[in-house]
Amino acid sequence: MWSKVIVDMKNQTVKREALEVELQDLGGRALIAQYLIKNVPPDCDPLGSENQLIFCTTIFAGSNLTTANRMSVGGKSPLTGGIKESNVGGYAGALLAEHGVKLIVVKGLPETKGLWQLHFDREGNVSLEDAEGYEGLNNYELVNRIHKSLDNRLATISIGAAGERLYKCASIQVSEFASNHPSRAAARGGLGALMGSKRLKSIIIEKPLNKFTFNYNDKERFNEISKKLNRMVAEGAKNDPFHNIGTIATIEATGANGVLPVDNFSGKLFPKYAEVGSGTFLTNLSNRGGRNKLACQPGCAVQCSNEYRDKSGEYLTSGLEYETIALFGPNCHISDLDAIAMMDRMCDDLGIDTIEAANTMAVCMESGVLNWGDSDGVIKLLKEMTDGTEFGYLLGGGCEAVGKSLGCKRIPTVKHQAIAGYDPRNTKGTGVTYATSPMGADHTAGLTMGRAFEDTGRTAQAYASNKLQVAMCFADCMMCIFAFSHMVPELPLLAELMAAMYGGSSEYARVTGLGVKTLLTERAFNKAAGLTKEDDRLPDFFYNEPSPATGSRFDINDHELDVIFDF
Repeated sequence: MWSKVIVDMKNQTVKREALEVELQDLGGRALIAQYLIKNVPPDCDPLGSENQLIFCTTIFAGSNLTTANRMSVGGKSPLTGGIKESNVGGYAGALLAEHGVKLIVVKGLPETKGLWQLHFDREGNVSLEDAEGYEGLNNYELVNRIHKSLDNRLATISIGAAGERLYKCASIQVSEFASNHPSRAAARGGLGALMGSKRLKSIIIEKPLNKFTFNYNDKERFNEISKKLNRMVAEGAKNDPFHNIGTIATIEATGANGVLPVDNFSGKLFPKYAEVGSGTFLTNLSNRGGRNKLACQPGCAVQCSNEYRDKSGEYLTSGLEYETIALFGPNCHISDLDAIAMMDRMCDDLGIDTIEAANTMAVCMESGVLNWGDSDGVIKLLKEMTDGTEFGYLLGGGCEAVGKSLGCKRIPTVKHQAIAGYDPRNTKGTGVTYATSPMGADHTAGLTMGRAFEDTGRTAQAYASNKLQVAMCFADCMMCIFAFSHMVPELPLLAELMAAMYGGSSEYARVTGLGVKTLLTERAFNKAAGLTKEDDRLPDFFYNEPSPATGSRFDINDHELDVIFDF
């Protein structure tokens, strides 16, 4: 059976015990939802003693299914005030599975001054250790020091100074497989601030000497199905631009049609988008010794990660992704890919969400604090966040807090969270997802790109969002959504996989029902937390200001948004 680890920060105790039977066959977003609804008061203070920080693996963690070793982080969000699950790659999920741990619960607040780290050692022991010597360190230096102190293979989960300072845009950084760079981010919702409130600096997971062996219901059948699905993903990846280039390939798909965000979601086109697109990226990798086609976790067949180097050939950042490039780039009118890569590195090091931070910078430009395209100015403001100046603390509060403070009229947030790198006027189904997802504005909750530029088919847009939100919800319980996209023709096999691993029904309804139940549980949590249907809306300017690129507005009416989850 899978086990769980309960960390009580009030008295600095750690207890490991069997995971409840009813949670054994859950994972990821579903496990987060079911645990939080039962154990965390929805109306609690997100940074108070009643909130809990949750780390969990997926349903298929520890198996040979490709990308099954992602990790979910959850709690009541300090940014949105609602439920939050943030999904992340990296090496930590795989090593937790090797220890036989599916769930880590961090509860309470310390009553004494201090800073701690949770340590899973190679013998399988887990303990809470003093980490005051690491106070104030950012992620790269912290992880380097941890690796110098331990010679075993390990993964880290950590916060930088942003988490310690309780910035509402603070992320939790996870180290990549092979490189050990702390560059995979559980970024959204300010969960780094929740970790900081618990005074937990890091989690260290050493590779165990004795690997946990799960007792499959039918291992032969599981292996048969997983091999088939793995072959599908590997075959699909051959022609997948995410594998062959990286997620930066999306720039070419959005840059010419008004979907790429430009100048704080003005809806304009950005003629120089190719300067931050695939061609520039691949040329820089080739000329400087950088690499793409890297796996952030062991056994990944998609391999969409990368290592980006500066002009002198020195490592700068890894996992440089579309969202970061789109939002620090065209959305701030910046076309210097090297400057954007530096911004990414600074965010990972400090431990902040690049989506939230980049939107905040665009709002600063809209408000006249910076000029459009001022990459040096953005780096200076990120440095203020790193240094903890008075304005740096304001920036740490996120896009909406900064926009309101500066009197900005156009603040692109939903449920207080900045929206991702797709203009919802020109991909309206994604706009429906932004508005209605319990997570706040989040493209990974259900990104649609079909019928993007038509003013007809409003019902189809809501329908597509509904179906994709359910699908992405159960995908986040099981694997990386990039691998999941290649499994779509054989999705009923996921239910057979669950039956082969845990027993029980092999009907496809087991999988779809998991997505529906999770969404409804999340919405119930948010309702009890005080969120209303008024929180399921985009900012007014998307309804009122047509996109200059296409003439389109976001015209999904309130009723369609209100009934989207009336299953």
